[in-house]
This record gives sequence, structure tokens and C-alpha cells, in this order.
Amino acid sequence: MNGSHLNPFLEETAFYNRIVLGSLVPNGLWAPLPHFFQTWLRNYLGGTLLYIVSGVLWCFYIYYLKRSVYIPKDAIPSNKAMLLQIYVAMKAMPWYSALPTISEYMVENGWARCFSRLSDVSWLAYLMYVAIYLIFVEFGIYWMHRELHDIKPLYKYLHATHHIYNKQNTLSPFAGLAFHPLDGILQAVPHVIALFVVPMHFTTHIALLFMEAIWTANIHDCIHSKIWPVMGAGYHTIHHTTYRHNYGHYTIWMDWMFGTLRDPIDDELKVL
Repeated sequence: MNGSHLNPFLEETAFYNRIVLGSLVPNGLWAPLPHFFQTWLRNYLGGTLLYIVSGVLWCFYIYYLKRSVYIPKDAIPSNKAMLLQIYVAMKAMPWYSALPTISEYMVENGWARCFSRLSDVSWLAYLMYVAIYLIFVEFGIYWMHRELHDIKPLYKYLHATHHIYNKQNTLSPFAGLAFHPLDGILQAVPHVIALFVVPMHFTTHIALLFMEAIWTANIHDCIHSKIWPVMGAGYHTIHHTTYRHNYGHYTIWMDWMFGTLRDPIDDELKVL
């Protein structure tokens, strides 16, 4: 870590590596690795734990503790379906982990517009930067996701892996990361591109990137939260059944602006 005391970003990522790897891996196995590979290993282990633990707790709550409360019994996915989703996600996880590792490397080398401490800017500026960052990410993910549908080779060779889960009884929180590796990376890339456009607090960027694992679990559980303007699972379940609507990520605004929004409440009324 020569010079890490002169580089607050390098100091911060080294701290994260010590916390995560020091807790999970014998020191002799990770300490000799170059910093870049320590960071990749930390992201891989942290991402895997976040995916598995959050998925298990979520499924236990909605499928067992609250059985038939949120989801009809015949709509609960089989253990086989969920294990397949875990298998697909775990094959992709080493590749997913490369994206935050590369983004951290770029930040450490001063290539991005990040700042290391909240005190570097005013609270008003911080909130403004986060808002612009999230709008940029929402716009980027919407169009990346939409093009993964509209460009046929991209859909056939990448995104179709995720869309085999196209009914309520095949979707689960574990489907949230069950993508072809390149597909999952492409949909997260706007988080990294934003660092070159918007001044952003580094720790907030890392937190938001890893919150993707929680959010994608949420929008695949088929439980419509009815919190406007959140793009919850009710909207995303429609996306998995029609393929042509609700490409957005956190909110419904991009789908509303570009004419692809389909409201689950309207669908329920049509059925009635």
C-alpha cells in the first residue's frame, strides 16, 4: 500500500479490503495479493454474501413466515427454480465483481470526478450531485435495458438468459442477479459512466452499486408495493410477461416519458 496515506481513495478501499477479507479469509491467503486482486476478491465475497443472505432471508419471510399472505400458494416458485437462479447468478458473480473493482481502480487513479469526504462539499451540493447521479443512472439503465430487448442479437445471446423466468411462479428474489454475465455488467455500467459526468461521493457510489443486489431482489419478488413513483415488483413482473413494458429501474418516470409504462393496477382492473 505504498503511498496509500497520500491517496484517500486508495486508503478507503484498502480499509474495506482489511475489514471484509480479514473477517472471511486467512490473512496469508489474501494479504500477499496485489491491491487490485484484493479488491476483486472483496467485491466477489461481499457480493456473494449479500446476494445469498438477502435472498434466503427474503424468501424465508415471503414464502414461509408469510406463506400465502403476499403470494398465492400456487405462485410460489419451486426450490428447483430458485436453485437454478442461484446457479446462474453464481456463475456470473466473478464477472460482476470486476465492474466495481475496475471503477474503484479508476477512482483511485484520479480518472473519475469523485470526492472522498462529505466535508469536501456542502450538504446541498452533495444532495444535488446524488440526485443528478441517480437521474443519470436511471436514464442509462432504462435505455440499456430497452436496447437489450430491441437489438435482437443482444436479446438472443444475452438477455434471454434472464427472461426464461417469465411467469409469477418462476420469479423469485434470486432471479434478481440471474443474468448472462455481460448482460448484468452492461445494466450496471451507467453507475460507472456517471462517475465521469457527475461529481460523486465515493462511498455513496460504492453503497449504491451494492444496493443493486438488494433492489434487484426486491423487483423480482412479484409483490406490488404500490408506492408511487417506485418501479416495484408489480411493474417488473409485467415486464417479465409482456417483454415490452416497464424497462425502468428505480422509478416509473423513464417509462412514462418514453411511452413504455404499463401500470399493474390497470391490469388488475382489466381482469375484473
